[in-house]
Amino acid sequence: MSKVVLNVTMSLDGFMAGPDISAEHPMGRGGLRLHEWIFDTSGSEVDAAVAREVSDSTGAVVLGRRTFDVGVEVWEDTPFPVPCFVLTHNARSQAVMKSGTFTFITGGVESALQQARAAAGGKDVTIMGADIAQQALRARLLDEINLQIAPVLMGDGRRLFDHLGKEHIELERSRILVSPHVTHMRFRVTHARNTPSSRVSAPALDG
Repeated sequence: MSKVVLNVTMSLDGFMAGPDISAEHPMGRGGLRLHEWIFDTSGSEVDAAVAREVSDSTGAVVLGRRTFDVGVEVWEDTPFPVPCFVLTHNARSQAVMKSGTFTFITGGVESALQQARAAAGGKDVTIMGADIAQQALRARLLDEINLQIAPVLMGDGRRLFDHLGKEHIELERSRILVSPHVTHMRFRVTHARNTPSSRVSAPALDG
Protein backbone atom coordinates (compact mmCIF):
# COMPACT_ATOMS: atom_id res chain seq x y z
CA MET A 1 0.00 0.00 0.00
CA SER A 2 1.16 3.52 -0.77
CA LYS A 3 2.59 5.52 2.11
CA VAL A 4 1.49 9.09 2.78
CA VAL A 5 4.67 11.12 3.16
CA LEU A 6 5.29 14.77 4.01
CA ASN A 7 8.43 15.94 2.20
CA VAL A 8 9.33 19.36 3.53
CA THR A 9 12.16 21.72 4.41
CA MET A 10 11.93 24.06 7.38
CA SER A 11 14.13 26.49 9.24
CA LEU A 12 15.63 25.67 12.62
CA ASP A 13 12.92 27.82 14.25
CA GLY A 14 10.13 25.88 12.55
CA PHE A 15 9.11 27.89 9.48
CA MET A 16 8.47 26.16 6.13
CA ALA A 17 7.92 29.45 4.30
CA GLY A 18 8.59 33.13 4.85
CA PRO A 19 5.93 35.78 5.54
CA ASP A 20 3.57 37.28 2.93
CA ILE A 21 3.12 34.22 0.70
CA SER A 22 1.82 35.31 -2.71
CA ALA A 23 2.14 34.55 -6.42
CA GLU A 24 5.09 36.97 -6.43
CA HIS A 25 6.69 35.22 -3.44
CA PRO A 26 5.41 31.59 -3.49
CA MET A 27 7.67 30.65 -0.57
CA GLY A 28 7.07 33.95 1.22
CA ARG A 29 9.63 36.73 1.52
CA GLY A 30 13.02 35.12 2.02
CA GLY A 31 11.56 31.62 1.84
CA LEU A 32 13.65 30.50 -1.13
CA ARG A 33 16.58 30.36 1.29
CA LEU A 34 15.11 27.14 2.67
CA HIS A 35 15.40 25.37 -0.67
CA GLU A 36 18.92 26.30 -1.68
CA TRP A 37 19.90 22.65 -1.15
CA ILE A 38 17.46 21.63 -3.92
CA PHE A 39 18.47 24.37 -6.34
CA ASP A 40 22.15 23.40 -6.09
CA THR A 41 22.24 19.65 -5.49
CA SER A 42 25.52 19.56 -7.44
CA GLY A 43 27.13 20.89 -4.26
CA SER A 44 26.44 17.67 -2.33
CA GLU A 45 25.87 14.07 -3.36
CA VAL A 46 23.84 13.58 -0.18
CA ASP A 47 21.43 16.34 -1.19
CA ALA A 48 21.27 15.09 -4.78
CA ALA A 49 20.49 11.54 -3.63
CA VAL A 50 17.67 12.71 -1.32
CA ALA A 51 16.17 14.87 -4.08
CA ARG A 52 16.26 11.90 -6.50
CA GLU A 53 14.72 9.64 -3.87
CA VAL A 54 11.78 12.00 -3.34
CA SER A 55 11.19 12.36 -7.07
CA ASP A 56 11.48 8.65 -7.82
CA SER A 57 9.26 7.53 -4.92
CA THR A 58 6.37 9.97 -5.54
CA GLY A 59 3.37 8.45 -7.30
CA ALA A 60 0.77 11.12 -6.52
CA VAL A 61 0.54 14.47 -4.73
CA VAL A 62 -2.06 16.02 -2.45
CA LEU A 63 -1.80 19.79 -2.00
CA GLY A 64 -3.94 22.69 -0.84
CA ARG A 65 -5.58 25.28 -3.05
CA ARG A 66 -3.33 28.04 -1.72
CA THR A 67 -0.23 26.01 -2.60
CA PHE A 68 -1.66 25.42 -6.07
CA ASP A 69 -2.54 29.08 -6.60
CA VAL A 70 0.92 30.40 -5.73
CA GLY A 71 2.87 27.52 -7.28
CA VAL A 72 1.30 26.65 -10.59
CA GLU A 73 2.78 29.59 -12.51
CA VAL A 74 6.22 28.84 -11.07
CA TRP A 75 6.03 25.13 -11.91
CA GLU A 76 4.33 25.72 -15.30
CA ASP A 77 3.29 22.11 -14.80
CA THR A 78 2.50 19.72 -11.96
CA PRO A 79 5.15 19.84 -9.18
CA PHE A 80 5.97 16.17 -9.93
CA PRO A 81 5.12 14.28 -13.15
CA VAL A 82 2.26 12.42 -11.45
CA PRO A 83 -1.47 12.90 -10.73
CA CYS A 84 -2.01 15.77 -8.30
CA PHE A 85 -5.09 16.28 -6.11
CA VAL A 86 -5.92 19.79 -4.91
CA LEU A 87 -8.03 20.04 -1.74
CA THR A 88 -10.34 23.04 -2.07
CA HIS A 89 -13.72 24.47 -1.09
CA ASN A 90 -14.56 25.39 -4.70
CA ALA A 91 -15.05 22.67 -7.31
CA ARG A 92 -13.61 23.14 -10.78
CA SER A 93 -12.79 20.94 -13.74
CA GLN A 94 -9.61 18.93 -13.96
CA ALA A 95 -6.53 20.80 -15.27
CA VAL A 96 -4.38 18.78 -17.66
CA MET A 97 -0.73 19.82 -17.65
CA LYS A 98 2.35 18.65 -19.57
CA SER A 99 3.40 15.99 -17.07
CA GLY A 100 0.25 15.19 -15.10
CA THR A 101 -3.16 16.43 -14.04
CA PHE A 102 -4.61 18.55 -11.23
CA THR A 103 -7.88 17.13 -9.90
CA PHE A 104 -9.79 19.38 -7.49
CA ILE A 105 -11.31 17.64 -4.46
CA THR A 106 -13.98 19.12 -2.19
CA GLY A 107 -14.60 16.01 -0.05
CA GLY A 108 -11.91 16.58 2.59
CA VAL A 109 -8.39 15.33 3.18
CA GLU A 110 -9.35 11.67 3.64
CA SER A 111 -11.14 11.59 0.28
CA ALA A 112 -8.20 13.29 -1.43
CA LEU A 113 -5.74 10.79 0.06
CA GLN A 114 -7.91 7.83 -0.93
CA GLN A 115 -8.00 9.01 -4.53
CA ALA A 116 -4.28 9.78 -4.51
CA ARG A 117 -3.46 6.29 -3.18
CA ALA A 118 -5.51 4.74 -5.97
CA ALA A 119 -3.58 6.79 -8.54
CA ALA A 120 -0.10 6.34 -7.04
CA GLY A 121 0.51 2.84 -8.35
CA GLY A 122 2.01 1.66 -5.07
CA LYS A 123 4.40 4.61 -4.81
CA ASP A 124 4.24 7.30 -2.12
CA VAL A 125 1.58 9.97 -1.87
CA THR A 126 3.44 13.21 -1.24
CA ILE A 127 1.80 15.94 0.86
CA MET A 128 2.48 19.59 0.01
CA GLY A 129 1.46 22.61 2.09
CA ALA A 130 1.28 23.35 5.82
CA ASP A 131 -2.52 23.18 6.11
CA ILE A 132 -2.73 19.83 4.34
CA ALA A 133 0.11 18.44 6.46
CA GLN A 134 -1.63 19.60 9.64
CA GLN A 135 -4.95 18.10 8.55
CA ALA A 136 -3.31 14.76 7.74
CA LEU A 137 -1.52 14.69 11.10
CA ARG A 138 -4.67 15.56 13.05
CA ALA A 139 -6.61 12.87 11.21
CA ARG A 140 -3.85 10.29 11.80
CA LEU A 141 -3.41 9.80 8.05
CA LEU A 142 0.28 10.62 7.71
CA ASP A 143 2.75 7.71 7.63
CA GLU A 144 6.15 9.41 7.37
CA ILE A 145 7.79 12.83 7.62
CA ASN A 146 10.82 13.41 5.44
CA LEU A 147 12.15 16.60 7.05
CA GLN A 148 15.03 18.80 5.96
CA ILE A 149 16.35 21.30 8.51
CA ALA A 150 18.02 24.32 6.93
CA PRO A 151 20.65 26.06 9.07
CA VAL A 152 18.82 29.37 9.29
CA LEU A 153 16.51 31.16 11.74
CA MET A 154 13.72 32.75 9.68
CA GLY A 155 12.12 34.68 12.53
CA ASP A 156 8.73 34.89 10.83
CA GLY A 157 6.58 33.11 8.28
CA ARG A 158 4.43 29.99 7.99
CA ARG A 159 5.03 27.41 10.71
CA LEU A 160 4.87 23.76 9.79
CA PHE A 161 3.57 22.23 13.02
CA ASP A 162 0.89 24.71 14.18
CA HIS A 163 -2.75 23.80 14.87
CA LEU A 164 -2.17 20.14 15.81
CA GLY A 165 -4.11 20.15 19.08
CA LYS A 166 -2.85 18.92 22.45
CA GLU A 167 -2.56 15.20 21.80
CA HIS A 168 0.98 13.85 21.50
CA ILE A 169 2.01 12.56 18.09
CA GLU A 170 4.76 9.98 18.47
CA LEU A 171 7.54 9.75 15.89
CA GLU A 172 10.26 7.18 15.31
CA ARG A 173 13.37 8.46 13.59
CA SER A 174 14.41 6.11 10.81
CA ARG A 175 17.24 8.08 9.19
CA ILE A 176 19.50 11.07 9.54
CA LEU A 177 21.85 12.36 6.84
CA VAL A 178 23.99 15.47 6.96
CA SER A 179 25.27 17.62 4.10
CA PRO A 180 27.05 20.98 4.20
CA HIS A 181 23.72 22.67 3.38
CA VAL A 182 20.95 20.88 5.27
CA THR A 183 20.23 18.04 7.71
CA HIS A 184 17.93 15.33 6.35
CA MET A 185 15.80 13.44 8.86
CA ARG A 186 13.13 10.83 8.24
CA PHE A 187 10.49 9.85 10.82
CA ARG A 188 7.76 7.23 10.93
CA VAL A 189 4.54 8.46 12.52
CA THR A 190 4.06 5.54 14.86
CA HIS A 191 0.34 6.01 15.48
CA ALA A 192 -0.66 7.52 12.17
CA ARG A 193 -4.00 5.71 11.96
CA ASN A 194 -6.99 5.28 14.22
CA THR A 195 -9.66 2.66 13.72
CA PRO A 196 -12.43 3.83 11.36
CA SER A 197 -14.81 4.38 14.29
CA SER A 198 -12.41 6.68 16.10
CA ARG A 199 -10.79 8.48 13.19
CA VAL A 200 -10.93 12.26 13.40
CA SER A 201 -12.60 14.05 10.51
CA ALA A 202 -10.86 17.25 9.44
CA PRO A 203 -12.55 20.02 7.47
CA ALA A 204 -11.12 21.02 4.12
CA LEU A 205 -8.96 24.12 4.16
CA ASP A 206 -7.59 25.97 1.18
CA GLY A 207 -3.91 25.82 2.13
